[in-house]
Amino acid sequence: CDSILYATGRKGKIDGLNLESAGVHTENSFIPVNEYSQTNVPSIYAVGDVTDRIALTPVALMEGHRLADTVFGGMDRPVDHEFVASTVFTTPEIGTVGYSEQEAVEKYGDIDVYKNRFRAMKHSFPQSETYSLFKLIVESKTQRVVGCHVATDGAGEMVQGVAIAIKMGATKEDFDNTIGIHPTSAEELVTMRTPSYYYRDGQKVDKLE
Repeated sequence: CDSILYATGRKGKIDGLNLESAGVHTENSFIPVNEYSQTNVPSIYAVGDVTDRIALTPVALMEGHRLADTVFGGMDRPVDHEFVASTVFTTPEIGTVGYSEQEAVEKYGDIDVYKNRFRAMKHSFPQSETYSLFKLIVESKTQRVVGCHVATDGAGEMVQGVAIAIKMGATKEDFDNTIGIHPTSAEELVTMRTPSYYYRDGQKVDKLE
C-alpha cells in the first residue's frame, strides 16, 4: 500500500470561553451534555463537535434544530444519534449506517451477517482490480437490519437511501422483497439471501447446528 489515511480526530476549541467561571463541566477539550444538549448548568447548552458525540455537520444541524424546538418551540425533542449514515470519501467510497459488527454483537448478542465481495460490472470488462464490499448486519430475533456497510463507487449516495429504510425499522425480509435495479452494485443489498456467518451469545459461528 502506497497511501496513508490520516484520521486522528479533533479537539474541541474551548480555550478562551472561560467556561469554568460559569461552572460548566468539561472533559479534556469537550463539553458533556445530556440528550437535550444541556450542560451541567441548566441554562447553558452546547451542540456540534464540541460535545464529542458524532462529529458530522448534519448531526450538528439536527442537534441545533432539536434544541431550538425544545427550548423555544415548546416541543419535547431529544437528540437521536441512532442510525446516522456517514461516508468516507476515499476511492472507493466507504458508506455506513447503523451498528458495526462488534457493536451489534455487544448490543444484541445474536446477529446474522450477510457479506459479499465482488468486482462491479464496470470494473469487470476492463479487468480492473477494483472490488466492492457489501455487508448487512441483522438482529437475529427480530430480523431487523441494524447495520449496512458498503465500500464501492458512490457508496455515500447509496447508503443515504438505505439509511431511511433502516431508520424506519426495515427487516431482512423487507430487503428481500425489494426488486433490485440491474445492472447496479446496489442490487447486492437486496439479493444477498444466505448469511455468511452468525454470532450466537456473542461468539462467531460459521454455520448453525
